[in-house]
Amino acid sequence: MSDKVIPKNPSIISHVSVGTNDYEGARAFYDAVLPALDINIIMEHPGATAYGRLYPEFWVQLPHDGKPASVGNGFHIGFIAQNKEQVHSFYEAAIAAGAICDGPPGPRPLYGEPYYGCFVRDLDGHKIEAAFWDEALAATL
Repeated sequence: MSDKVIPKNPSIISHVSVGTNDYEGARAFYDAVLPALDINIIMEHPGATAYGRLYPEFWVQLPHDGKPASVGNGFHIGFIAQNKEQVHSFYEAAIAAGAICDGPPGPRPLYGEPYYGCFVRDLDGHKIEAAFWDEALAATL
């Protein structure tokens, strides 16, 4: 029996999956982009890769039903950044890997004064975000 203590998962969801029509291309894109947020590969299966920090929270995969993947209008995935610098690193890595800008790094007061983030469209058109919530600023409001 192991004495290893497994930390409590701080996430509120088990995982999110996005479908792709080009698994190798999507895998290369997320392999290049997610390390900017200290997110790495946690597990792999044929045609599917899971990323996270401790747990497999974000999957990129070929659709299980064998039909083409499509993008859902209004759906997006927001990854947590630890600071503004990570938001910028994520954005720069995403653009360098072929993403399309959907909102450059910066404050978004509409989402709250402490919010700082960016939005890009991945190679399949999925909207992905890196967001930093400035707890120090939030405490002053």
